Amino acid sequence: MKSLNILLIEDDAIEVMKLKRVCNSFGHKHKIIEANNGEDALQLLEQKDNLPDIILLDLNMPKINGVEFLKILKGDNRLQYIPTIILTTSNNQKDLLECYKAGIAGYVLKPLKYEHYIEKIEKLLAYWSMIELIKA
Repeated sequence: MKSLNILLIEDDAIEVMKLKRVCNSFGHKHKIIEANNGEDALQLLEQKDNLPDIILLDLNMPKINGVEFLKILKGDNRLQYIPTIILTTSNNQKDLLECYKAGIAGYVLKPLKYEHYIEKIEKLLAYWSMIELIKA
């Protein structure tokens, strides 16, 4: 299984720690780049020589929310092909529809139980580790 460069866009420090802990527990050497909001993420993505393989995106963030970020990302010729997976607590059907319309690769609800969270993240990263990804 190949290692992934993951851009995690999440404003909650506990969620960031949780994802890092889960990734470390698998023994895979995935590299996690953090951005606290969509604005910071866009600045990171301007460094075109180090683009992520996938983006994990929270919807509810300050400055630029997840849907706004997605629209900017998908409007960029170089960035639009980076698979973007929503990782959120929102099971709002309107959010779900908006995100798929914008071109996401998946929508994952963060479960309340830590064990279920581990299972979901493990499967998510295993899947994207096997997929052939475009190097933008």
